[in-house]
Amino acid sequence: MIAKQRIAIVGSGLIGRAWAVVFAAGGYEVALYDAGKGVAGKAVKLVADGLAELAARGLIKNAKAAAGRVRAAKGLADALDGATFVQESTPETIESKLAIFAELDRLASPDAILASSTSTIVASRFTEKLKGRARCLVAHPVNPPHLVPLVELVGAPWTSPKVIAKAKALYQAVGQVPIVVKKEIDGFILNRLQAVLLAEAFRLVEGGYVTPQDLDKTLKDGLGLRWSFMGPFETIELNAPGGIPDYCGRYGGPMSALALADPQIFKAPATDLILEQWRALAPAAVAKKMVWRDKRLAALKAHKRQQPAK
Repeated sequence: MIAKQRIAIVGSGLIGRAWAVVFAAGGYEVALYDAGKGVAGKAVKLVADGLAELAARGLIKNAKAAAGRVRAAKGLADALDGATFVQESTPETIESKLAIFAELDRLASPDAILASSTSTIVASRFTEKLKGRARCLVAHPVNPPHLVPLVELVGAPWTSPKVIAKAKALYQAVGQVPIVVKKEIDGFILNRLQAVLLAEAFRLVEGGYVTPQDLDKTLKDGLGLRWSFMGPFETIELNAPGGIPDYCGRYGGPMSALALADPQIFKAPATDLILEQWRALAPAAVAKKMVWRDKRLAALKAHKRQQPAK
């Protein structure tokens, strides 16, 4: 386990508060800062409420102790004092990022990692001219991060691999699920996937093929059930007896036509790179894992039935 660190949360809005819940629940001291007068002070109470809700759900043991680790900083320098990790969650504009990262780089300890919660702006756009640019990265969460654990780690071309590794270890230590985006791309990974699906949803409704209500059911009572514990590659691996190569052979043509994609995307050599990185299962193992999938789906179906109506 990595040594405990002091965390500075810069920006105490919805995302900043959620990050404070994450780090405080993970046992870290958290200092909240916000440029708005009184915002950080009010955020401390909201963070305590969030921690209490987690405790009520059995997700953490001692909400009061966790809340005691959160304080409102008197100013930016106070928040950064002793901080070894900074989570920035200020407004989503390039002007805001340039300004705040210039201040963070000037005031934070030279060893402190500077991570931005930005959901759209790559780090190279606001860190290039910084003296400490090697310690800067994007750490894009999914809203709300204290309940949805994925966080996308995206370095600029000059971000130190050691910084990425340290950030990954920290997020794992507080129960998040960090993924490493290997090179910068607009929108990162989650938003690019979400954008494609959302655009197709709009097209299907606008074209008169389905109502928005029924399209939502298609996700929450269809694809979403499997996707709650499996990704697309694991899903298709279990949708054909021979795993991913078998799936691509059977359904690659029709799927590429539906997606208006290059038909070669489901064939070698495009699939070779995936299979090199994916631990392909033997047919017997695929069959065994299908049983596991079905048990998980049954448990999920039972859970959903027990939940109250909206």
